[in-house]
Formats: sequence, C-alpha cells, structure tokens
Amino acid sequence: MTRRMKAVVYYAPKDVRIEDISVPKCADDEIRVRVDACAVCGSDLKAYMEGNPRIKPPMVVGHEFTGLVETVGARIKGFKCNERVVMATSVSCGRCFYCRNNRPNLCTDLRPMGYVYPGGFAEFVTIPARALEQGHVIKVPDGVKAHYAALAEPLSCAVNCAENCNIGPGDTVVVVGAGPMGIMNACVAKEFGAGKIIIAEINEIRLKQSGNFGFDLVIDSARQDLCEIVKRETDGIGADVVIVAAPAAGPQEKAIGVARKHGTVCLFASLPAGKSMLSLDSRVIHYGEIRLIGTSDSAPKHVTKAVELLHAGYIPVDKLASHILGLDDIFKAYELMQSGEALRVVLEP
Repeated sequence: MTRRMKAVVYYAPKDVRIEDISVPKCADDEIRVRVDACAVCGSDLKAYMEGNPRIKPPMVVGHEFTGLVETVGARIKGFKCNERVVMATSVSCGRCFYCRNNRPNLCTDLRPMGYVYPGGFAEFVTIPARALEQGHVIKVPDGVKAHYAALAEPLSCAVNCAENCNIGPGDTVVVVGAGPMGIMNACVAKEFGAGKIIIAEINEIRLKQSGNFGFDLVIDSARQDLCEIVKRETDGIGADVVIVAAPAAGPQEKAIGVARKHGTVCLFASLPAGKSMLSLDSRVIHYGEIRLIGTSDSAPKHVTKAVELLHAGYIPVDKLASHILGLDDIFKAYELMQSGEALRVVLEP
C-alpha cells in the first residue's frame, strides 16, 4: 500500500491547500527525510499573496526545513538514518561560471526546494541527487532543537551578508528593517565582531520586538532622523556598514547617507518586480567611496556557519522562533506574519 502524508501544496496565488498526498519516493542516489520542523519564509507568504512564476504548481512548498534522515539511497555514502540535516535549499548546478568560482548561490541554473523540487511543508521530503552531489545537505549536531535548526537556512543568508559586508571587530552596523531577517542580520553582525548594533524600524510591533534582543540602539525612523542619530553615535563619521532589510525604495535610497566614507551599504531586501528602480545621489557614492553591494540567498558554506552559530548558542533562536504551530495552521502563520506579530513561525508536521 502506498504511504500517505500531509503536505501544503501551492496551486496559484491565494490557492494553497493542505492535502493528503503520497510520500515521495527515494531513489538510489537520494535520501528521504522525515521533516519535524519547517519555518515559514517571507517568500512563502509573498507566493501565497501574489504568486511566484518560479514555482511549478502543483508544488509542495516550504524550504526552511529540518528533519531526521529516514531512508538512505543505496548509492549514497556519508549519511545514515536518524541524523538531523538541514539544507542550502537553492540547489546549484556545480558547472556554471559562478559555481566554478565558489558562488553557487549565484548559479545560472538554481533549482530551489519548494519551487522546482517538492519542499518541506510536509511530513517527508526527498532530497534530490543534485543537492547531495553539490554538498547542499548539512548535518546538525545533537542538541539543536528541531524548531531552532529550521532557522539555519534563513540565518545562512545573514551569514552571507556579513561576509559580503566584511563586518569585523568594532564596526558600527546599522540594520534598517526589524523584521525577522533584519534581526537575524543584526544578531549575526554581532557574532562577526560588530562593536555597536543600531536597528531602525517604523512599525511599532517590530520596534517592541527588536527591543528584546539587546541591541545598542533601536530607532523609530518614522519619528527620528536616522542619519542624524547615527552621525551623533559615531562622532560625525557614520556607520561602517548599513544593511537594508526593508523591502522599500525609500530606506534603500537613504542608506548611503547613513554610511561613513569608504563604508558599505548592502541591499539585503529585494524590491518588487516593476518597482525596483532607485534614485541615488551618485556624488555621495563617488566622493565618499561608498561600497554599494547586494546579497542574495546563501551557499552550503554559509549554512554550515549558521549551524555552528546555532549549536554554540550564539543566536537567540528562542526569541526568533516566536510561534510554533502545526502544519494545518499555515493560514494562521500567514496572518501572524502579515500583522507583524510573528518573527519566524515554525510549522511542525
């Protein structure tokens, strides 16, 4: 008899269903994982609300998952049953220019879990051969709880950002946007040695949440002048690094005025297609030698670092994983995210 499982399946915008489907098969060059936690990403909410042309429906969605290996394909070496694993879930090809130059997150043929391959909002997920071949499956040490391990993937994106920004000891880092990814970026920056963390937000709920993480300064940028405050806090110089985790043009445009000369501005959050043009003062960039960069996704090495941070207890995941719900509660998760009440919602099948 075919085994069955519960899963969240995407069909179209506003058409996501909780279904009873067959447990995915596991070929000789694959492994199958029993999922015990999968966090809900902002991209999951966006796909539900607006759609995503990269998702090939019907598709089991969810990519921030963790679980225990349940089946190991006959040709697979290095994995055994009951080991906890997470993934760098945008699976690279290993052959293109970017993969050959150690930038697999920029691969020209990325195949993400939950988009191209069935994802983790399910009781089981099969990890494809390509992911195993390219080292996208990362083992998690004993002692890391499932709903904390599920944050390894989003945390890895913040690790990639910190590396791209060259955050180092004593740096003043400003994070604009105190949603879950903004707070994760601030937490990772601290672990990379930043001496002062300033976080800015306009949403009252987010401001209150970010006040629980021990950052040096939390600024209500709707009522306070962020640039003026940062200059005051840095003896008139400006921030070493400004990370914009707010998906809005205004904060991205203003960020170059917050950074010091020869500082770094990172556009971490993406803007919507068709609304992504910015108006920037090129003189500030030119004469200030501002380094303007982007950061997208993460690679296996970033997930490995994220797992190390989680295992060492350096990241306050108990505060980040603000809501633990069942798989049937996916729509409640969407509501919590839209209201701003939740940081990361984690679903347990």
